[in-house]
Parts: sequence; structure tokens; C-alpha cells
Amino acid sequence: MSFVDSIKSVLSKYATFSGRARRSELWWYLLAVNLSFVALGIVFVAVAASTADPVTGDPGAATLVVSLLFFLVYLSLILPTLAVQVRRLHDGDRSGWWILLSLVPVGNIVLLVFYALEGTRGPNRFGPDPKGETGYGIQPGVVTQAPTV
Repeated sequence: MSFVDSIKSVLSKYATFSGRARRSELWWYLLAVNLSFVALGIVFVAVAASTADPVTGDPGAATLVVSLLFFLVYLSLILPTLAVQVRRLHDGDRSGWWILLSLVPVGNIVLLVFYALEGTRGPNRFGPDPKGETGYGIQPGVVTQAPTV
């Protein structure tokens, strides 16, 4: 799954906690979210530095607007982020309740390992394999032509 396809997939399943998600879907999406937050953070620092009162250090109105924008983007991405993480856990045949490990300090390390592991091949209790029935990204009965040289 490509970078753009993974973002489209996650956002089209905004609050879908059922089913399974491939590793590429989760990791490309998380990269996009983190890059977005870095970009917004840079904008925030630039606006805050340029609009703050030099004497008192009070932030300007533009800083408050950018802060609100940052907060709204963060809020809007909580649900799809949780949903894709739960679907990724499902791909490894794990319950979505494992996400509660993120509340424990070392739990995030365990979750990162779960997210990085290959999902179960073939269907599991959470649905069909997102890579296809064979688990290798190949759909049975679909014939593709090999590239010619």
C-alpha cells in the first residue's frame, strides 16, 4: 500500500474498529500524521516568535489561532488513529483491548512490537487477510502478465 493510499484508507475508515489493517497502512499513516504535527509545530513556533510582545512576552492573537488549529487537528485525528491501531492488532489476531497497554509506560513498546509483526496469514476471527486470501498480496484467480523485457 502506498503512502497516499494508506492515508486515504485510514481516513475512509475514520471510525471503523472492525476488520484488519496491513502494516503499511498503519506505518505510512503514522508517518503522515507525525510529519503533519512537525510542520504545524514549525508554523506555531514561527508565528509565536513573530507575534509575541517583545517586552512582556505575551503571545499574539495569531499564536492563539495556530494553537487552536493544532488542537483541532489533533482532536480530529484521535479516532482514526485509534481505529487503525486496533485494526492492526486484529491483523495479528489480537483483541483491540490490547490498545490499553498504551496507558502503561512500557506498554507502548509492546504495542510497537505487535504493530511491526506480520499479521496472521489467511482469514482470522477479525476478517479476511488484507493482503488477499493467500496472505501474500495475491488474489486467487487473478492472472497478471509478467513484464516483458
